[in-house]
Amino acid sequence: MYEDPRPRILCVDDEPNVLDGLARTLRTLFIVETAVGGAPGLETLQEKGPFVIVVSDLRMPRMTGIQFLSKARELAPDTIRVLLTGQGDMESAIGAVNEGNVFRFLTKPCPTGMLVKSLMACVEQHRLLTAERVLLEQTLRGSVKALTDILALTNPAAFGRATRVRRSVLEIMDHCGVAERWPIEVAAMLSQIGFVILPPATQEKLFSGKDLSDTEWEMLGRVPKVMEQLLANIPRLDLVRQILHSYSQNFAADPAGRRQDGCEALPWGARALKIAIDYDILESHHDEKPFATMRARTGWYDTAILEAFAELKRHGKQEARVRELMLNSISPGMVFGQDVTSKRGLLLVSHGQEATPSLLERIRNFSLELGIAEPIRMVEWVPAAEQAAIPVAN
Repeated sequence: MYEDPRPRILCVDDEPNVLDGLARTLRTLFIVETAVGGAPGLETLQEKGPFVIVVSDLRMPRMTGIQFLSKARELAPDTIRVLLTGQGDMESAIGAVNEGNVFRFLTKPCPTGMLVKSLMACVEQHRLLTAERVLLEQTLRGSVKALTDILALTNPAAFGRATRVRRSVLEIMDHCGVAERWPIEVAAMLSQIGFVILPPATQEKLFSGKDLSDTEWEMLGRVPKVMEQLLANIPRLDLVRQILHSYSQNFAADPAGRRQDGCEALPWGARALKIAIDYDILESHHDEKPFATMRARTGWYDTAILEAFAELKRHGKQEARVRELMLNSISPGMVFGQDVTSKRGLLLVSHGQEATPSLLERIRNFSLELGIAEPIRMVEWVPAAEQAAIPVAN
């Protein structure tokens, strides 16, 4: 199928004649969509996006260009924003630029050559921003994956929790429509990395819910600092470190939502991560009603996120097929539905981990030397269209 290489641009104005003129001027170089007014512009942005550029007039009734572009920034942060303004509105236009809401402002009437040149500069800015973001996300995700793969081999219990927490956080972000996802996902993947400092016996007690000694509590208290030290030398992880630094804090001190320390609200990612981790801890400790326990902890959680997560769990219980499989029948992508241990009791895989080629190779190697109990309970996520016929293991 032929794909039009022209950049997509959205022009917004309250005068249809102006929009028709812009469309005629720009259509040889751009795919042009138009909207009469701010509210229709936001609808077009959502329904027909993504756009490389959005161009808006400043003076529009009911919603000014600055107001429109501010909302457009929330809906499509990667879209480059341009403001068209008259000479008498220069102060407002400069203010919009200084606030970071627009990349360029152009005075009307704008010569065709200047308009095209400015828009091509916007296209280049968009290319640079998206390329940097993709490189950043892919590079960081690859680096983090390497760290967590090592964690999977050296500390299966901690990695298993990180895997389950990441899956929960992804579900919450999907449900809530979160746009800036990668810092939260990376924070979830790294949330257990500091536990590598704990002795194996202490880790086993911690993840099984057994009481810790005073010395072990002291070691546990050093985990956040170690985690920050491990991540300090990885560039561009500021948002991730902010989430990891604050997720253990309570959301509020009272039902009205006031923070204990009077500070600004915790980052959304920190609130979601706290809920996902605490839920996993309660489930691992065999709490039959984890959400009831969490609701009773007044001020601990963002109730909107907690209830959204509870709703997801209620409707997600039949989205998986559970099977009992021999080791040689397990495929990458399946999820372990139970802890896998050697016959000597060594934990090899924690429940909730995804089967990867390296992990399956490790299990096979241990099976040859130490032996493991088979069959193994595995989980496969099932597409919605197939859920009517899901066989569930007893």
